[in-house]
Amino acid sequence: QVQLVESGGGLVQPGGSLRLSCKASGSIFSIYVMGWYRQAPGKQRELVAAITSGGSTNYADSVKGRFTISRDNAKNTVYLQMNSLKPEDTAVYYCNAVLQITGTGPVYDYWGQGTQVTVSS
Repeated sequence: QVQLVESGGGLVQPGGSLRLSCKASGSIFSIYVMGWYRQAPGKQRELVAAITSGGSTNYADSVKGRFTISRDNAKNTVYLQMNSLKPEDTAVYYCNAVLQITGTGPVYDYWGQGTQVTVSS
């Protein structure tokens, strides 16, 4: 079984910073893309940032210049450094991994349980 475990959420004041971490564990052949999504109350889940195994990144326009995604392939871990946080960044943040369990098997989409980020004074 593959598990994604997130950590690092919490309450922060506007302008503050948080760093989220997500570690994938279990029987994994290769992780192709790791990313962060978020869902605010009453809104659809949206992509925040994603990174490939080769280091290519993609960001939502709303977080460009403030958030940085990085990845440690040896540890199957992805990070999201969030700076200059705004109240509109408040949401549950979910880790996502696109991976194979075996080299000849299908590609799976796994999700973490989510971690709450609240930006408020």
